[in-house]
Amino acid sequence: MPRTSDISKVRNVGLMAHIDAGKTTVTERILYFAGRTHRLGEVHDGEATMDWMVQEQERGITITSAATTAYWKDHRINVIDTPGHVDFTAEVERSLRVLDGTVALFCAVGGVQPQSETVWRQAEKYRVPRIAFVNKMDRSGANFESVVADIRKELGANAVPVVLPIGAEDAFEGIIDLVDMKAVYYDDTDKGVAIREEEIPAALVEKAREAEAVMIERISEQDDRLMEKFLEGETPGRDECVAAMRAATIAGDIIPVLCGAAFKNKGVRRLMDAVIDYLPSPLDLPPVIGAQREDDAEIVRHPKDDCPLAAIAFKIQADKHMGKLTYVRVYSGVLNSGEVVYNSTREKRQRVGRLFEMHADNRQAIDSLYAGEVGAVVGLGDTRTGDTICTEKHPIVLESIEFPTPVIGLAVTPESRADRDNLSKALIRLAEEDPTFTVAANEETGDVVISGMGELHLEIIVDRLKREFNVSTTVGKPQVAYRETVVGTVDHEYKHSKQTGGHGQYAHVKIEVRPAEPGSGLHFEDRVTGGRIPKEYIPAVERGVVDAMAEGPYAGFPMVDVHVVLLDGSHHEVDSSEMAFRTCARQAFRDACRKAGLELLEPVMSVEVTAPEDYTGAITGSLCSKRGQVVDMESRAKASVIRARVPLAEMFGYSSELRNATSGRGEFSMHFEHYEAVPYALAEEIVEARKEQKR
Repeated sequence: MPRTSDISKVRNVGLMAHIDAGKTTVTERILYFAGRTHRLGEVHDGEATMDWMVQEQERGITITSAATTAYWKDHRINVIDTPGHVDFTAEVERSLRVLDGTVALFCAVGGVQPQSETVWRQAEKYRVPRIAFVNKMDRSGANFESVVADIRKELGANAVPVVLPIGAEDAFEGIIDLVDMKAVYYDDTDKGVAIREEEIPAALVEKAREAEAVMIERISEQDDRLMEKFLEGETPGRDECVAAMRAATIAGDIIPVLCGAAFKNKGVRRLMDAVIDYLPSPLDLPPVIGAQREDDAEIVRHPKDDCPLAAIAFKIQADKHMGKLTYVRVYSGVLNSGEVVYNSTREKRQRVGRLFEMHADNRQAIDSLYAGEVGAVVGLGDTRTGDTICTEKHPIVLESIEFPTPVIGLAVTPESRADRDNLSKALIRLAEEDPTFTVAANEETGDVVISGMGELHLEIIVDRLKREFNVSTTVGKPQVAYRETVVGTVDHEYKHSKQTGGHGQYAHVKIEVRPAEPGSGLHFEDRVTGGRIPKEYIPAVERGVVDAMAEGPYAGFPMVDVHVVLLDGSHHEVDSSEMAFRTCARQAFRDACRKAGLELLEPVMSVEVTAPEDYTGAITGSLCSKRGQVVDMESRAKASVIRARVPLAEMFGYSSELRNATSGRGEFSMHFEHYEAVPYALAEEIVEARKEQKR
């Protein structure tokens, strides 16, 4: 079946921002103006199309990224609305991996907030072109210029306004389009749906001309031909401006900035135009590069329908009626309903059952997904997030998606025998959906420990267990995901030798253990010479170290940030085996760590508290009492913004504490910053408590 849309007119776009910046409201407006919905769903009414989960509707937040397809001015826009809450950062991470461009939303009052910064860095990691939209211009304290300055200062971005607001707060009437140099007004009596274009008001003409000159100058810096015109005093035409701005945006040299008030329908259509004008189609980006599993040789796949199939699964979703839905982005070739495909990550053949174009939790059956498109597949039962889908004749492995490790755990116990049987099935389904959610059995206590990115993350999981899977559980206290690491450098030699009738076991290793860079996990290095340990046994040594790192010798927590060098050893022609070297390495590593000295690490969170200025002293005092370190304070719209770094162990229940301390007027957000050593006296208490728990 031939494709219905020209690939140059496809946009794969995500919306990303701090919580409560208005992402879902903007998406609802895009759907409305594109004719996808015929009435406006509001987040605060629990009726937003994209917030289809019960938990999202109750809390007024986005938990899972929702995909939809809209059509605007002869272009197909695949939109992914991502969560703003840091606990659901995996949803942002997996979406950015497959998007071609993003709209970064900023609140006109809050500006650049902690999670804005986090998602911005994630977008930079995947080199995703961005445009910015300053939302909520109708709110008290809205300041467009301040937010643009914030984007430049806090994010180091070359932010270039392409519109200016006409008024602000209650007086926000419309925008000045600097590309067309015209004023656009929105009719409040018609909820902003009706617009009228007029000449720029006399009082704003000079300001608009100055902003236009800055815009053209910034674009010209990226385009030699325009620079010549600019220096000669010529004003480039609209098409030239748009083409140059588009090229600079795709290259990541410029961030076009727009503004509006999505709740009142103001500025959204200009944003949709900007998505088409400035963000790339799949053709505008470099071809995707993968590898062959056998020899790691690079393979380049261009976004063409006649190339071999290459697609990546970026999201798994459990569906009551369809079973398992796998969201895929097709990079090259065509994915057809009913065909057999090859999962090159897991080396399995699978049949595509049905294909869908997604619209939040509704879907429309289609026959094919073409290069550059996003859709959902039923039938890929063995596929996980990050797996590559291709053809067996032309295998390719695309770069997978990296996810942060969970920082908080919770013990859950089923309330009845029936619940026990259903709990494991439900947890397996949920873990398939969410790569930052892990499940482990505590053999000492018999509990099941679920781990995630924060209290809200696990609260939603427990709620889903009850509502979606009818499993009732008793929940224990939150547990911090502590880690262990070494503090010194040692050489250690260990010989493993056993005779048990027949072949014995023999392995001998000499290793060096030392601290590695924070965040690096395990760095293993082989320096054995002269075949003292045969090459086939080296991987077994590394696996033995990995085994030992799963449960550290200090308190039984996983180990991180260790550099292990295999220096020397010996083997026996008959008695040596992979198992012998694995066992030997495991014990050698544990002994070496004890000699090197160990310390306990804890997750430290970056916390931002916003509250009326009267409460500043009480908040800073409270944070310091939690072993926190205040790193910055500023005033913003009659409120104090306090930034601090606080150990996660001290932050449980802080939302209630802050609410009580500020009479409900304070709010906070936090995200994982790094692991840091626990003070020795406190570490000893934690280790003792851990030993007690194991008894």
